[in-house]
Amino acid sequence: MSFNNFLSTSRNREISFNTYAQAAAFHLNSVGVLFVMNIDTNICTNSSTPFAELSKVGFYKDQEEEILFTTHAIFRIDRIERIHDNQCDRLYQVNLTIVGNDNNELNTLTAHIREDLGARTGWCRLGYILIKLREPAKAEQLYQILLAKASSDEDRADYNHQLGCV
Repeated sequence: MSFNNFLSTSRNREISFNTYAQAAAFHLNSVGVLFVMNIDTNICTNSSTPFAELSKVGFYKDQEEEILFTTHAIFRIDRIERIHDNQCDRLYQVNLTIVGNDNNELNTLTAHIREDLGARTGWCRLGYILIKLREPAKAEQLYQILLAKASSDEDRADYNHQLGCV
């Protein structure tokens, strides 16, 4: 799992749970998720995953014990479990472990995905992924839009081929 934005975390479970996870669970179309992260600072240092300890400058100061991770920090999902709460039944805890760039499992998976995607790029890649995820209606909608905006015969042929796969 990767976060494509800066990731603000807290060592204080109460703030994370009450302010974010539990609050989100009360929105009709949302579930509350509490991420519990196992962080080995050596992995962060060795794999160029910068982070900063912000306890003295964050909104909650010393209460939150905030740590900010740079974009694209990569985590392995270890476990997902429901949090039993008397007020709401849409709360989950996701246990994560930070993974470095030199992780063999991650590198093998990345190579497999790149091989599977082939030379596809951009929106065409997204359409292919939607097909693989068994979301044919979304893939078809995307390819119809791409087909309408295609600027070359080669692109039109590719989009029509993908529509045939849907």
